[in-house]
Amino acid sequence: MGHVVCETTVSKYRFRHRKPPSQTWRTFLDNHVRDTVAVDFFTVPTATFRILFAFVLLHHHRRKVVHINVTAHTTAEWAAQQIVEAFPEDSAPRFLIRDRDGTYGSVFRERVANMGIDEVVIAPRSPWQNPYVERLIGSIRRECLSRVIVLNESHLRRILQSYLDYYHHSRTHLSLERNSPAPREVEPPERGKVISIPQVGGLHHRYRRAA
Repeated sequence: MGHVVCETTVSKYRFRHRKPPSQTWRTFLDNHVRDTVAVDFFTVPTATFRILFAFVLLHHHRRKVVHINVTAHTTAEWAAQQIVEAFPEDSAPRFLIRDRDGTYGSVFRERVANMGIDEVVIAPRSPWQNPYVERLIGSIRRECLSRVIVLNESHLRRILQSYLDYYHHSRTHLSLERNSPAPREVEPPERGKVISIPQVGGLHHRYRRAA
């Protein structure tokens, strides 16, 4: 309107709702943490310059990876089969959070619906709406894949399984009160001295009492 006004002044006089018109995204995640899984793909280059795709399913409660697999060619049929393998019989969660990747085609959506799972599709270009699985993928890259050379699909599967063993049983999380997804018991000093056990090919270690 031709007026130069400081941003803080505009903020001061803007009308504010006393509360959001509906629950926030974070509130939704918190309310359904036990019934929610998140899914995503990430790419991994190999020593021969091929691109592999890793598919990961993360249960929000305890940050547990319930399924991970690797393929050179992603299809809706392949992704749908991963859901079936991850949740046999009546173990399917209530909600599945995913992005708008074209791989999640009609076959995938029909399979998920037939399993009684409600899809929660995040907004375009909004990875922050799927934060837990995005954080997991970042951890896999920083703590593992950025330090190794991947040869092929089977090699990548072995690397990821080795990392997930460390992730589930040794790696601590602030949101889990500094415990691991598979809870570790407290080991008091009287159990002996602390020893270091190499994991992920020596990239990481598990520390425990000798006894």
